[in-house]
Amino acid sequence: MLWRYRRALLAAAILLALPPLTVLLMRRDSVQLDAFETGYTDTIDNAQIVELLNGERLAPPPALPPEVFVIAETERQQLGQVAAELIPDKIVSADRRWDAIDPAFQQRVLAIYAVMKQRGYEMALVEGYRSPARQAELSAAGKATRAKAGQSCHQYGLAVDSAILKAGKLQWNMNDPWVKDGYFLYGELAEQAGLTWGGNWRSIKDYVHVEAKTACRDARRRAGHG
Repeated sequence: MLWRYRRALLAAAILLALPPLTVLLMRRDSVQLDAFETGYTDTIDNAQIVELLNGERLAPPPALPPEVFVIAETERQQLGQVAAELIPDKIVSADRRWDAIDPAFQQRVLAIYAVMKQRGYEMALVEGYRSPARQAELSAAGKATRAKAGQSCHQYGLAVDSAILKAGKLQWNMNDPWVKDGYFLYGELAEQAGLTWGGNWRSIKDYVHVEAKTACRDARRRAGHG
């Protein structure tokens, strides 16, 4: 008799728990779908990044003063070929509007920024969207990119160039172990977030560059540049 009574209590407890449990599971699924909008299929292998993407929408950092990029452009001219692998060309006039970047890609980049900050590195957007005219100009110069108009992921809002920021100044010196470690951490996190890091390319080593390779390839095909 006692056994039947306990079974009845257990059944009642399960029935009472089912509705809230169902709601909780449905809420978790909906949050995950919202965070990974636009059909990105690239695997994310970093628990911190997954947690950030499944939380509230990440907000871009405040815009930096224009003089930060004027100084960086001056340094690029002084450093010459050494800077070509790190400092994007003509960054004073580069587009740094976060709302011109693909929303899902933007969130992955901001999640990387957040993890970088936890590790002691503040990141700054140097260039996001790039017009076909600007891409053609940079390609013709042959310094920072070989991609012609229509070929760069920047033109689809699916690539960004980011720099380490310290004491209000962009950091480019790869001979500084702290700076070098920072860019390689940035690249490691980008790959873990399902993105492609330019520092792993065989030809031009673009340490500041991150792109959503799969989504970009699809975008190029739709635009007739596949």
